[in-house]
Amino acid sequence: MAVILSDEEIARLIQEKKPLPQDYRARIQVRPKRGHKERELDFYGGAGSEFRLILRQSVFNPLDFSVILAYRVPKSNQLFRLRRYNGKSHEHTNRIEGNKFYDFHIHYATERYQDIGAREDTYAETTDRFADFQQAIICMLSDCGFESPFDPQGKLFEEEMKP
Repeated sequence: MAVILSDEEIARLIQEKKPLPQDYRARIQVRPKRGHKERELDFYGGAGSEFRLILRQSVFNPLDFSVILAYRVPKSNQLFRLRRYNGKSHEHTNRIEGNKFYDFHIHYATERYQDIGAREDTYAETTDRFADFQQAIICMLSDCGFESPFDPQGKLFEEEMKP
């Protein structure tokens, strides 16, 4: 049985501090995998929650990508997708609202979409905050409580993370 998280639980998980490992840049470099490039990074949040960062990009269409923050549900092998930053490669429809769009967009896990039996991150909104894969990664890191490791070169990473 799939777990259903409330909007409050989802917000808490998004806001939970997520310290990045010192070598995170090397660990998120995507690698070829059957028609796309992919990479996953498992890590723990400051409150002990287990997360996975999933990065995927088509080798054929650079606008076909997903940057996903997933939460590993305790005592299960289930991944609950909290956020998904998608490229401009397909039309999306929000079933409840009935609106359609073809643009860069961010998917949000919501209680109401879970309640109707849809995937937790079915709801999405268009965005102009990113226009490529690398910008989508920076956007997610900025939005979802990630903390950069100490960088002796200064505040370069922090500047990249500003929306």
